[in-house]
Amino acid sequence: MTTPEAASGGRFPLKGATPADRQSRIRGVRLGALVLNGLGAFALLAAMGFFAPKWLTYLITMSAANALVSLGIVCLMRGGVVPFGQGMVFAIGGYAAALLYNKLGFTDAVGLVLAGGVAATLVALPFAPLLARYRGIFFAMLTLALSMVTYGLGMKLEVLGGSDGFNVGRATLFGWRPPDAHVGYVLYLLTVAVATAMAMLARVYFDSTRGLVTLATRDNELRVEYLGGSVRQAMTINFLIAASCGGVGGALVVLSLGHIEPQFSYWTTSGEFVFVAILAGWQSVAAVFVASTVLEVVRSFSSRYFPDTWQLALGLFLLFVIRFLPRGLGSLWIRKGGK
Repeated sequence: MTTPEAASGGRFPLKGATPADRQSRIRGVRLGALVLNGLGAFALLAAMGFFAPKWLTYLITMSAANALVSLGIVCLMRGGVVPFGQGMVFAIGGYAAALLYNKLGFTDAVGLVLAGGVAATLVALPFAPLLARYRGIFFAMLTLALSMVTYGLGMKLEVLGGSDGFNVGRATLFGWRPPDAHVGYVLYLLTVAVATAMAMLARVYFDSTRGLVTLATRDNELRVEYLGGSVRQAMTINFLIAASCGGVGGALVVLSLGHIEPQFSYWTTSGEFVFVAILAGWQSVAAVFVASTVLEVVRSFSSRYFPDTWQLALGLFLLFVIRFLPRGLGSLWIRKGGK
C-alpha cells in the first residue's frame, strides 16, 4: 500500500521520523540546493566571460579575488569584531605564491593558490589565540599593527624584493601553459571556480552549529560560555578561516597582476577590504562578491572621469550605503532577522 508520503514523492518526513532525522533531511536538501546554485552561477559566469571584453573579465577576476579577502572579514564580523589588518594575510598569500614561482620554479596555478592559503594560515596560527581574547578597538588595532609589521618587512627584506617588489611570470594549469590570447580567460575561470567553491563552503560554515555559535558570541558571550561553548575557540577558528581566505585571495591577485609589492599589506589596502565587508553586510555571502564588484566598478570609472577625486566618490558612495542600507547590500534579499 502506498503511503501519502511515498505518493508525494518523499516531500514530507516519514511517520515516526525523529527530529534529528527531519533536521538531517532539511540540511541535505539545503546543501543540494546550494551546490546546484553554485554550479549554475559558475556556468553562467564562465559563459559570460567567454564573450565579455578582456577589461571586464579582468575587472571581475580582481573583484572576485579581493572579495575572498573581505569574506574573511565578514566571518569575523559575525562574531562582533572587525580586523583592520587583513592586508597581512593578503600579502603573505601573494608573497608565498610569488616566491614559489620565482625561487623554486613551481608554476602550477592551483598549487600556488593553495600554497598562498596555507602560508597565510600558518603565519596567522601563532597570533590567533592571542587575538581571540580581544574585542572592539583593541582587536582592530592589533591586527592593524601586524599588517604594518608585514609592510615593514616587505620594504626592508631583499628576498621579498624590497620596496619595488618583484614580478611573477605566467602560471601553468596542471602542466598546460595557456596561449597569450586566452591566459586572461583561464585565470578568470580559475578565480571564479575558487571563489564559488569558497563561497559555498562559507555558507555551509555560517549555517553550521559553530557558525551559529559565532552569531551568539556577538550578542552575548557570557551566555555562550554558560551553555558550554568556547568563545575563544570560536574566535580562534574564525581568525584562521579569515587568514586562509585572505591568503587565497592574495595569491589569485598576484597571478592576475603578475606583480607583488609591500603595498599589499599597507593599511589603506586593509581599509578597502573593510569597505567591501561593510558594504556587503554580514548576512549574505553573495553580497560580498557583489559589493567587491561594485567597488571595482566605482573605482575604475571614478579614477577615469575624476582622477583627482575618486576617493571622494568612494566616500560619498559608502555614506549613501550606510544611510540607506545600514545592514549592507545583503539586506536587499535577506529577510529581517535572517542569518
